[in-house]
Amino acid sequence: MKKTSTRLADGRELIYYDLGDDTVRDAVDRRPLDATVTTSEIRRDPLLGDSVAVASHRQGRTYHPPADECPLCPSAGERLSEIPDSSYDVVVFENRFPSLAGDSGRCEVVCFTSDHHTSFARLDERQARLVLDAWTDRTAELSHLPSVEQVFCFENRGAEIGVTLQHPHGQIYAYPFTTPRTSLMLRQVAAHKEATGGENLFDAVLERELAGERIVLTSEHWVAFVPYAAHWPYEVHLYPRRRVPDLLGLEEAARAEFPRVYLELLRRFDRIFGEGEPPTPYIAAWHQAPFGGLEEFDGVTRDDFALHLELFTIRRTSGKLKFLAGSESGMNVFINDVPPERAAERLREVASS
Repeated sequence: MKKTSTRLADGRELIYYDLGDDTVRDAVDRRPLDATVTTSEIRRDPLLGDSVAVASHRQGRTYHPPADECPLCPSAGERLSEIPDSSYDVVVFENRFPSLAGDSGRCEVVCFTSDHHTSFARLDERQARLVLDAWTDRTAELSHLPSVEQVFCFENRGAEIGVTLQHPHGQIYAYPFTTPRTSLMLRQVAAHKEATGGENLFDAVLERELAGERIVLTSEHWVAFVPYAAHWPYEVHLYPRRRVPDLLGLEEAARAEFPRVYLELLRRFDRIFGEGEPPTPYIAAWHQAPFGGLEEFDGVTRDDFALHLELFTIRRTSGKLKFLAGSESGMNVFINDVPPERAAERLREVASS
């Protein structure tokens, strides 16, 4: 992997990740852009104890442009985009309309490929590995920023999820706090550790799932399963067999095997609802240990957390979505329409040949 860092016309950082070590990246952003102005602010809810990012400048962000005006495609002639070069392998750049900025963290866009009309599931293994390496590198770099406590790499896919740019891409949020979902996990880890005299909760969960009926697929270094209390109609958790706190901790053998396993999972997701159905909308979310703020979780260290990816869709059956209505949105109590055991069975049925 070759990494080349440059600046866009308004001062934002852009980084090329290339498969070839001899690739030269010297294209200049020729757009007449003013300096980026953000109004991101973090407000803490005194009743729930969580945080809300208020970012009014995002109201003007790009919304469903036609393919020939996509800002994530390479620049071509006089059609200038967020990527100055005429081609790329993988690109990461600071979001022009960030939810988090400055002392409130940082938001980045990850373009998985220059091909506007493909998807992550259709990448080859070499390209998928390059994305993994980019995620890992950005996690390392962002963890050193003084305003950052947790790094979250994710992909939203599909208009049903709320995606406004159809080009294959994901995002990275670098939060100035530990997110509520991670905090809940860490509290459970701390309680389990104390109750069992030191047993790790993530290890216990993985051991239980390996002995059960919700396994979707396994490999030498990875395990994918539908969790016992899945929140979403089709939800898969992907764990490395050796517990590590973040992407940086993955050993080379697991990194090398990841593309094959992950691409297979994504391709199965596209087959859940049968032939002729539109691509399955999903969220793919990497859960990594925070880089600070662990003092409130008694006896828990970063090494107690287990890196894992959670992949889920909001489609519950053909042509129907799972909406977060009263119970889910009002009380955060999920009601799942698909038994996790049936979901796992279906994801095994659609295994590719």
